[in-house]
Amino acid sequence: MATNREQSEKDVIARLAGKGEEAISRLTELPGGARALKGFNDLRDRVEELSKRMRGVDALEQRVAKLEKELAALRRTQKPATTQTRSRKATG
Repeated sequence: MATNREQSEKDVIARLAGKGEEAISRLTELPGGARALKGFNDLRDRVEELSKRMRGVDALEQRVAKLEKELAALRRTQKPATTQTRSRKATG
């Protein structure tokens, strides 16, 4: 059973949604309004696409960080090669 507060919050949200729909319908009636709405929708689509790409970049950054840690650990465990070079005297 919904309390009075919950019911009033639903009423407010419903009223806001109705006002938003009304504002959008009025906007389409204005000269150039439909074009503006199309631009807003295109912008929203581009932002969504960009956010998807950024999530992909985040995953790649995490993988690179993990690989860098593994490489650093491998470098620590490797012992430097101890090769000595002998200098040769030129005979002549």
